[in-house]
Amino acid sequence: MIRQIILDTETTGLDHSKGHRLTEIGCLEMIDRRLTGRRFQTYLNPEREVDEGARIITGLTTEFLQDKPKFVDVVEEFLAFLQIDGTELIIHNAPFDLGFINAELARMAHHWQPIENYLGVIDTLPMARKMHPGQRNNLDALCKRYNVNNTAREYHGALLDAQLLAKVYLAMTAGQIEMMEVETVRVENQNIKLSTCTVKRTSDKPLRVIRATEEECRAHFERLEKLAKN
Repeated sequence: MIRQIILDTETTGLDHSKGHRLTEIGCLEMIDRRLTGRRFQTYLNPEREVDEGARIITGLTTEFLQDKPKFVDVVEEFLAFLQIDGTELIIHNAPFDLGFINAELARMAHHWQPIENYLGVIDTLPMARKMHPGQRNNLDALCKRYNVNNTAREYHGALLDAQLLAKVYLAMTAGQIEMMEVETVRVENQNIKLSTCTVKRTSDKPLRVIRATEEECRAHFERLEKLAKN
């Protein structure tokens, strides 16, 4: 089982070293390249003003966030969602998001710091730069390149961006996964090994598998025998 968490954050500004804080965390669970429906999302009271630039991008205002929980109030629930052995984080521009999360953990002297000591991390930004050198590789550009519909993205939102990133990541890595189905069927004392096809996934919906019946397999081999005689 491969468990991955697609993670994104929103913040009051661009630099946690200057006192900027988290305003939203959004996470989606994916197991064996399928979204499970489990998610973690929360807005956060940053205990400071939201920069105007951040407000324009995210739509989150200081007033809206005032009654939201603080990071210290949700940290254990957040880490419990992440903390399963072997979990990998999938993040676009991971140093940014991890920097803010680690700054929050350090502020409260939490033992889980830095977070990358406990979880694997896949950064899709350097991956995209390697695959598409010299091109724009922000999330909007990748959505366009991989035909991921982002028309609902009026503002940047952590959960919405995680949903888009999940689709982009699956599209970026589709060629790396071979889906194999091998089964042994007994027909007239012959062992027939049915195998292998490679499927490029364009959706996270379950694949429909239709297997040949014994009668169909028998007819197939009768046809092969006739061809061989001819």
